Amino acid sequence: MSKKSGAKILLVDDEPDILEFMKYNLVKDGYEVIMADNGHDALNLAKEEHPDLILLDMMMPGMDGVEVCEHLRSDKETESILVAFLTARTEDYSQVAGFEAGADDYISKPIRPKVLMSRISALLRRQGNKRQQESTIEVADLVIDRERYVVTKGGEEIIDLPRKEFELLSLLASRPGKVFSRDEILSIVWGNEVVVGGRTIDVHIRKLREKMGEGYIKTIKGVGYKFEG
Repeated sequence: MSKKSGAKILLVDDEPDILEFMKYNLVKDGYEVIMADNGHDALNLAKEEHPDLILLDMMMPGMDGVEVCEHLRSDKETESILVAFLTARTEDYSQVAGFEAGADDYISKPIRPKVLMSRISALLRRQGNKRQQESTIEVADLVIDRERYVVTKGGEEIIDLPRKEFELLSLLASRPGKVFSRDEILSIVWGNEVVVGGRTIDVHIRKLREKMGEGYIKTIKGVGYKFEG
């Protein structure tokens, strides 16, 4: 089965049946899934796994969803992760509390698979557009100017960086430490362009390393690549 996005999603709910139901539908749709049944484990997994999106049950015993979201937003390692609350509650005050805690969206229970997939796709697409709109990335000794298509290393401009190499570097550098799968890279950098395969990524990575040095982009065998800042 080919993945549609390669995105990693953390599911957090204290009801095992709901976790398994969501996992089944997400895996079938090509997502990588990790799970937690309580808030403390969710926070630990968020730091260890760097998911693209967290689907977070609002009403859990112990640490509830609002508390989890507040912790995520107050930590530099997790503050930018997308969070969507899962809730059967329709009261306005619960939604206000969730958004004040930093939630990006709400998905109502009972969960309908088509609605779930549609909302997830929209959230991830919005996050991808947001990253693309950030004009400057500063990481390690690099400054990546997305408006001018210029990369500066240690104060000196790196010239002769074709568009796709620049976009690939920008993607990896936008989330230092996150492993981008090959499918995810192809989807974001090359989109619907035809006659593009995994070998294309390898060639572009090799060229980037030749121009910038070996220390920035790490190969994760069998998975993809990550930027080490």
